[in-house]
Amino acid sequence: MNFRRVILVVADSVGIGEMPDAARWGDAGANTLDHTLAATGTKLPNLHALGLGNIAPLAHNPPAAAPGGAFGKAAIASQGKDTTVGHWELAGILTEQPFPTYPHGFPPEVMEAFEAAVGRGTLGNCTASGTEIIKELGDEHVRTGKPIVYTSADSVFQIACHEEVVPIDGLYAMCKAARAILQGPHRVARVIARPFTGPAGSYTRTVRRKDFAVPPPEPNLFSLLAEAGRPVISVGKIASIFDWRNTGEEVHTKGNAEGIAVTAELIRSGRGDLVMVNLVDFDMLYGHRNDPAGYAAALAELDAAIPSWLAGLRESDLLILTADHGCDPTTPSTDHSREYVPILCAGPRVRPGAALGTRDSLADMGATAAEIFGLRLAHGQSFLSQISG
Repeated sequence: MNFRRVILVVADSVGIGEMPDAARWGDAGANTLDHTLAATGTKLPNLHALGLGNIAPLAHNPPAAAPGGAFGKAAIASQGKDTTVGHWELAGILTEQPFPTYPHGFPPEVMEAFEAAVGRGTLGNCTASGTEIIKELGDEHVRTGKPIVYTSADSVFQIACHEEVVPIDGLYAMCKAARAILQGPHRVARVIARPFTGPAGSYTRTVRRKDFAVPPPEPNLFSLLAEAGRPVISVGKIASIFDWRNTGEEVHTKGNAEGIAVTAELIRSGRGDLVMVNLVDFDMLYGHRNDPAGYAAALAELDAAIPSWLAGLRESDLLILTADHGCDPTTPSTDHSREYVPILCAGPRVRPGAALGTRDSLADMGATAAEIFGLRLAHGQSFLSQISG
């Protein structure tokens, strides 16, 4: 076999230009990478050397004369533009019906059932930034004990509670109650526990966030690897996105810096047949907060890690760097954007300069990984033969 291990890194929200249907999603003109680079003058020399600028025109990062990796971009074939939809599609799952979103808050039938289940009233029930809503409603929550319920542009039902007011197990129990209620037409992709702590005026979210996701349909890349006895390592929020179904060993990370370091360590170790990584800061800290400078700094941090990753790859390793959607920090919207995602492939056996073109689906990356392991997904077209050196 040409390859024996796959390291699949998802740079969360690093899109590379609007898809043809972007206007229907309110995202006409979005281009997370190009706009961020243009706004900041940032250069990404190591990603450039692999072929990032060969995928599409990018400010300050022209095409490389001799790319060291294989390069292309993929469309989102699913109906959606969020974390769950993008990651599921990478694993070979197409979402044909979008998960519901609630830009005006959750309807009475949901909130009344939730309040009855948890035995208390609620605060919020609106679209909000997680950090801002605890500033706004944290004091009232501490005084009344009522949980703060909010959502975002994603399909999420988020519950924020102070750990000294509602113990963490109590918050998780509330999330389980919400998960049981949010079914049928209100089947949101994720219910998320958002614990926080600290005194008034200095509330901070803690690391004990927990996601209660919709179980992914099977078969998918993870379930097929489990059936085949192939070891999987999930880094960052990968396991939670797939509801911990067949996601193997889980490695928690607190942000991009730790995720990048863990990825380097796992590459060097040779462990796992599939290592799947999510680097969340692009999306969570910068895209949703319209912070192009922060976004660009995070891109530069990733770029600086590339040489150590490449140096650690074994002869039969395949590194795939991609994204799950866009989140253009230069537009008025703080929502995700319906964009193509980049594909960069690297490794000793990758054919340098292989042009993968525009792929029909993110599932092509899952299909490529599956073929390496002698498996086949229901969706996606493998590009293994194109990258094999």
